[in-house]
Amino acid sequence: MTKRDRAEELAIAAAFGRRVREDRIAKKMTQEGLAEAAGIHATFVSNLERGYRVPSLPTVLRIARGLDTSPGSLIDNLR
Repeated sequence: MTKRDRAEELAIAAAFGRRVREDRIAKKMTQEGLAEAAGIHATFVSNLERGYRVPSLPTVLRIARGLDTSPGSLIDNLR
C-alpha cells in the first residue's frame, strides 16, 4: 500500500468515524451504549470516532445495527 493509499484510507476512516459520532449523538447514545448495542468494545468506538481505526465490513454492519440504521447511511458520500 502506498503512502497516498494509506492517507486516503485514513481520511475515509475519519469521515466514517465522524458520521458514526453524529448519528450516535443524535440518538442520545453514549459510546458505551453503542458499544453494547453493537457488541464491540467501547474503546474501539472511541478510536473509530476519532479515525484511528478502520472497521471491517462485519463491524460496519454491527455498528449500523447498534445505531438502528442502514449501513448505507453510514457510508454514503464519505470524504
